[in-house]
Amino acid sequence: MSQEETIGTSEYFSFTLGEEEFALEITKVREVLDYTTIFKIPRMPEFIRGVINLRGDVVPVVDLRLKLGMSAIEKTLNTCIVIVEVGMQEETVLMGVLVDSVQEVFTLDAVQIKPAPKLGTKLNTEFIRGMGKRDEKFLILLDINRVFTSKELEMVSQTTEENGVHT
Repeated sequence: MSQEETIGTSEYFSFTLGEEEFALEITKVREVLDYTTIFKIPRMPEFIRGVINLRGDVVPVVDLRLKLGMSAIEKTLNTCIVIVEVGMQEETVLMGVLVDSVQEVFTLDAVQIKPAPKLGTKLNTEFIRGMGKRDEKFLILLDINRVFTSKELEMVSQTTEENGVHT
């Protein structure tokens, strides 16, 4: 079975990081929030900015630009926190992802999706689900479950528990 057949026709949610446009499967996106106060947690990697209070629940927030090796996000009026569902072993955890701006929800057919580029053995691109082609431009389709390692997700979970908060 080819990668195009496994992806099929799906709805995607697009956003920008710098000049690049990215997208996630809409089924992974819970909601979009305006930028709000993020409470720092000690001993976290730089890309984990802290936690927010989401209607009584504590949700960790990551700077996706830092996680993907880009420069830190510069907060603007368009900066948003996208609440996504990330698979962690047998459970799903909510995580906030800082993005420069949100774009739109759209549908891509399998023929509009190309496999992730092969960039050599030293670069890990397994978090890229594929490249979507819309009009004359490409956007990067992320697999949010592979953007974060299980070790990183476990660290967030343990640290929020140690600080008396539960995700």
